[in-house]
Amino acid sequence: MDEERVRVRAFAGGRVQGVAYRHYAEKNAERFGVTGWVRNLRDGRVEVLAEGSTAQVESFLQALRDGPRLAWVESFAVSRETATGEFADFRIVFFSG
Repeated sequence: MDEERVRVRAFAGGRVQGVAYRHYAEKNAERFGVTGWVRNLRDGRVEVLAEGSTAQVESFLQALRDGPRLAWVESFAVSRETATGEFADFRIVFFSG
């Protein structure tokens, strides 16, 4: 039985750049079987777009709320989107806007 895939876009704020947050996200995406990407934003936040089963995504989001040891996640906003299945893996991408 295939579980429905979900897609979320999350924004983490606080001390989340320069503290290995993106690498932490990448490691946990692999750990929980989530696909998508993570990137730093110019305003100091980190943006994550992720897809997986509900259980995978919820576990991944909890890890992102906790953050790596040197991070301090002050704000964390999540919105739901329609899953597309477009990602084969999870990777760090670079802001191009």
